[in-house]
Amino acid sequence: MDGSLFETPDNPVPGGAVSGMLTMPDGKRIRYARFPATGRPLLGTVVIVPGRNDFIEKYFETIRDLGARGFGAAIFDLRGQGGSDRLLHDPNRGFIADFQDYANDLGPFFDDVVLPDCRGPYYLLAHSTGALVSLLATRHLYNRVERMVLLAPLLGFPGQSYTMRKAAPISSFLHAIGLGSMYVHGGKPNGVPPFAGNPLTSDPQRYKRNAEIATTHPALCIGGVTATWVRAAGEAITRVNDPEFLARIRIPMLLVGAGDDTVVSTPAIEEYARKLRTGSLVVVDGARHELLQEADVFREQVLAAFDAFIPGSE
Repeated sequence: MDGSLFETPDNPVPGGAVSGMLTMPDGKRIRYARFPATGRPLLGTVVIVPGRNDFIEKYFETIRDLGARGFGAAIFDLRGQGGSDRLLHDPNRGFIADFQDYANDLGPFFDDVVLPDCRGPYYLLAHSTGALVSLLATRHLYNRVERMVLLAPLLGFPGQSYTMRKAAPISSFLHAIGLGSMYVHGGKPNGVPPFAGNPLTSDPQRYKRNAEIATTHPALCIGGVTATWVRAAGEAITRVNDPEFLARIRIPMLLVGAGDDTVVSTPAIEEYARKLRTGSLVVVDGARHELLQEADVFREQVLAAFDAFIPGSE
């Protein structure tokens, strides 16, 4: 891809967008975009780190919400997904060898996009996998980011689902014998599942909007996770739970859990918040995993928590 942004009738590109491709030190390119604030006074910039199988276009509504509050926004697609370079010959497979590879991209993104072109102070808003990546990246963020809001962070898997405890040994074995690119847990090429019973949102309109983006621009999407991705996720979760790692976190953080999340473990989020010296917690009862794509009754609670936590918001 060339860094372009894509729109649909229900999801136009916010005004003033600047987008492109940023080359990382290892040669992989990530797609990024930045957007100006539309409201006044100007309050700084929110750096958005999306989740797995997310892409910039899913955040257009949130970018408008932030813009109206006086915040610019800067966002990029994680390597291997969205409009960023894929990591395997098969572009559908969700793959990463080490979550630190995701986290390391935040440094160049700040150096080459955020600091030169976006107004400070800087805040971070991250979802799910992106929240775990942001925790790993805190060494890139000290003295840059004032506060972090982590939505449904991937810190564990629900006990009733295909848990990390079950997946980790299988995934590690497949990785060790050179089959790490195999799908696990019923992985399959990209596609749009039906709304009924989906674990992401209870809002039919936002679901329809996101499904339309995915069907109109299928190259933005990826399929299920691979064995190596699951192995890397487990290692990253272990890393951020290490007491020495936790002790080094000094950036104030708000963790927001979804009460009806079946994708990540809300109890694990609650436990992690208790461990953080600088952490606080909100759980949105009844919400599903994608808090910013949820129905207004849930989404407005998330935005209210953001406003209460981020200086200058109202």
